[in-house]
Amino acid sequence: MRRQPSRAGIDNDLEGHPVSQTHFGFDTVDETHKAERVRGVFDSVASKYDLMNDLMSLGAHRAWKAYAVAVANVRAGDKVLDIAAGTGDLTRAFARRAGPKGLVVHSDINEAMLRAGRDRLLDDGLLLPSLACDAEQLPFAGERFDLVSVAFGLRNMTHKERALAEMCRVLRPGGRLLVLEFSQVAQPLRKPYDWYSFNVLPRLGRLVTGDADSYRYLAESIRMHPPAQELKEMMRAAGFGHVDVHKLTAGVVALHLGVKC
Repeated sequence: MRRQPSRAGIDNDLEGHPVSQTHFGFDTVDETHKAERVRGVFDSVASKYDLMNDLMSLGAHRAWKAYAVAVANVRAGDKVLDIAAGTGDLTRAFARRAGPKGLVVHSDINEAMLRAGRDRLLDDGLLLPSLACDAEQLPFAGERFDLVSVAFGLRNMTHKERALAEMCRVLRPGGRLLVLEFSQVAQPLRKPYDWYSFNVLPRLGRLVTGDADSYRYLAESIRMHPPAQELKEMMRAAGFGHVDVHKLTAGVVALHLGVKC
């Protein structure tokens, strides 16, 4: 039986002090604990992350990322920050386009994913800065980058509005934010997509990684993520004057491209 989302909001601790709560999949948790639980998910799956992406999406994630890279239009000499970069698929593609005069920073809050990505980049002959950092508190000066990207990472962030504002802060005026994320699938496909998400994905995760719970969280976190139009409005509120939305694969994924005012 499919679990239902619980309520998030404000609760009290044992001493009566207010404690903000947020969603971790369909569970409601103290917001200070979400990052730790997300870290546990990615610690568990890091070694098989790329294999599972291929299996789960039947290879479609490669086409989604290739489309995002094409839309990003990185040019020689550009400065790029890849957030939640994981195993570095986008980082690698951006680095090849930015060239030796550009700068591409590979970053992730999860050290296991960061190490996996750094090793893959080195194997490909790319020596790039690899930085463990929190997207909600980016350690960069303002107006530093031409492009910031985050692929399949925004939904895991506790305070999405804060993260989007930070991404806007570090972009130069006219700089672009690229958000590639799971979204809301078209209505006729929702029932089969839900069945696949809640029945096949956890079993596949258990078979390949020995971890069904992390892939159950994946399915739940997608349902709790803002739909495309809501995310567009969040980006505009964060300081992006123009936001385009590209829905891919019947809405399974959406690519948002925001331009800083």
